[in-house]
Amino acid sequence: MGWWQVNADTLVRSRFVVCPFTETFATLRLLHRGTAAHPGEEAWLRTHLPGYRARLAADPVTALLVRSAMGTSWIADFLAPLPREGTPLEETLARIRATDPAEARANVRVSLRGPLPAALERDDLPERAAALLAYVWTRTVRPYWDRRRRILEADVVARTAQVSRGGWAAVIDSLTPGQTRWLGDNRLQVNRHERPPREISGAELVFVPVTPGRGWATWEEPRRYAIVYGCTGALADPGARSVPASLGTLLGTARARVLVLLDSPLSTSQLVVLTGQGLGSVGRHLRVLLDAGLVERRRAGRSVLYARTAAGEVLVEASGAGTGDSLSGVSIRS
Repeated sequence: MGWWQVNADTLVRSRFVVCPFTETFATLRLLHRGTAAHPGEEAWLRTHLPGYRARLAADPVTALLVRSAMGTSWIADFLAPLPREGTPLEETLARIRATDPAEARANVRVSLRGPLPAALERDDLPERAAALLAYVWTRTVRPYWDRRRRILEADVVARTAQVSRGGWAAVIDSLTPGQTRWLGDNRLQVNRHERPPREISGAELVFVPVTPGRGWATWEEPRRYAIVYGCTGALADPGARSVPASLGTLLGTARARVLVLLDSPLSTSQLVVLTGQGLGSVGRHLRVLLDAGLVERRRAGRSVLYARTAAGEVLVEASGAGTGDSLSGVSIRS
């Protein structure tokens, strides 16, 4: 397994970052894979996969570049630079375009674990990669970005609250189950590949959520490291957690959906995004659930967060709703 040595100060200073470029690259990987992890992705792929494949069919060199750079255990470094908080996507694309062509070719060789195809022995690989990522952003991410951003922010709020309840070990274990784990003795497992450990104590460590459900680890040695992870299933696909008929009959389907989603703390605005209900409707449902003792609220900074109480947990579990499994898969660069 691959793991990083992380001291307490580094972990305490670590933070969550929402990044439009990382979301764009995760979306490119979903398009490249072409298979959905849940119904929400399936519907999205039906809309966007034909156009993506048509673009690559018209540009066979870029198509070969994508196939070659998306290795089974290593992504070509220049294609997915480490996210920088607050950096405009256009600036990250400019970094990709500015990659030395020889470095880009070397990165692809590492991803392939072998020689470079003759068709890729050229100097415009960085420009082609940036152009494709710009297409993915413009056509398939930007039209949905406001909603995706709120989903990502909701995930960050939930994870941050989890830190206060269960500590960093619980959060790390839940990011990509079976892949990221806190091993003890200041060791953070980032994948299951047999790689030499890395000492990252004193470096910058960030955790970056994406809505397409696969993640990876990335770094810029020696000072910056990141773990990209898929949002939990309910956040990536609001329809993933069904509302049992019995709970819907008791509370009403819309109100029951709010209760089912509140296994992790969420704000009113985040519930609006996840449920598709209006602000007024969500507010009314929350007031009823509060009065019934099924949810509680508390302040976190400038936000007011709602979560199920013990009574709410009992009701949800008795109805058979459960919390559902994370739909996050993983393909980690190591």
